Amino acid sequence: MKRIAIILICGAVFSLNVNAQLAKWQSGIVKEEFLYEKAPFPSCHSATLVETPTGLVAAYFGGTKERNPDVEIYISRWVDGKWLAPVSAADGVQKDGTRLPTWNPVLYQVPQGELLLFYKIGPKPSEWWGMMKTSKDGGKTWSEALKMPDGYIGPVKNKPTLLSNGNLFAASSKEGNGWKIHFEVTNDNGKTWRTIGPIAGNGINAIQPSILQHGNGKLQILARSQSRAIAESWSTDNGETWSPLAKTSLPNNNSGTDALTMKNGKHVLVYNHVLPPGELAKGPRTPLNVSISKDGKKWFAALILEDSPISQYSYPAVMQTADGMLHFIYTWRREKIKHVVVDPSKLKLKKIKNGVWPGKKGYEAPILTETKNEEP
Repeated sequence: MKRIAIILICGAVFSLNVNAQLAKWQSGIVKEEFLYEKAPFPSCHSATLVETPTGLVAAYFGGTKERNPDVEIYISRWVDGKWLAPVSAADGVQKDGTRLPTWNPVLYQVPQGELLLFYKIGPKPSEWWGMMKTSKDGGKTWSEALKMPDGYIGPVKNKPTLLSNGNLFAASSKEGNGWKIHFEVTNDNGKTWRTIGPIAGNGINAIQPSILQHGNGKLQILARSQSRAIAESWSTDNGETWSPLAKTSLPNNNSGTDALTMKNGKHVLVYNHVLPPGELAKGPRTPLNVSISKDGKKWFAALILEDSPISQYSYPAVMQTADGMLHFIYTWRREKIKHVVVDPSKLKLKKIKNGVWPGKKGYEAPILTETKNEEP
């Protein structure tokens, strides 16, 4: 009994410390909410968010658990000041009646055009293929599913980026024969595609990149890696060629990230700022952090979206709406999808030195209570 009491007291003290730390890093948050309270599925993951002419639209996959054949792509729409109940937009039912799981939806709103939904079908990431649907009414109804050309999967996790030259870059990656990053490019909104890459790994295995724009054809990607740090690569010719991958100074626990270039030219990165213990590449997916940079090299701590003894808070997406607000959406303990709205003008920035989040000795992962269905 005494041992149990000590454990409970230690847990309570840890929670108080976490809450106190968290409160210092949440300036700028305008709103926090879940997309739903009840859903026809117990587990969800991999959310994406876009602004359409009719309002915000989110997508994510849900089912019994990841990899289960009943996993489908669900849509939530913001209508009249509230999120409508999740609606299935795509599934993995095959022509012969068998089912396969769906994965990693990505939404993209064509300027003055249709809403595109990219997703994958397959038994596992190394064997999935790309699918695409379109909507003319902001995600209310969808076209028939169209299989992408052989070998193409579309944007693997994060939103495509429209360049000034009219090319739409889908930052992508494959996991079958090692982790490799490539780009799938279209200049006609998905009717035809070409591939760039894979880019040189330089000994780094990385997937799920995001694209930042630095002007005059200069691009940067930030990606999840197995190297205990976020990986990066640079291009100076609008993405036609890329430098070999290199590690940044930002730690990461082999979990999904997302990034964007804001309208003011600054860059936002949302990720788990976690240095896994020992030599491990993985660690608990908490906390979930936001950093900001002017040049993509020097990063400043801006926000902690979540930090708790209970993992996971993961697979975030970030976008900026027409009013300038930042919108973050992410997996909350594999049970719900959470949406957080942030006013970037109210964020208080502190420089990140040597990869250590300000005010802490580092984010070496503590012993946490893990949720089930943790993705490999």
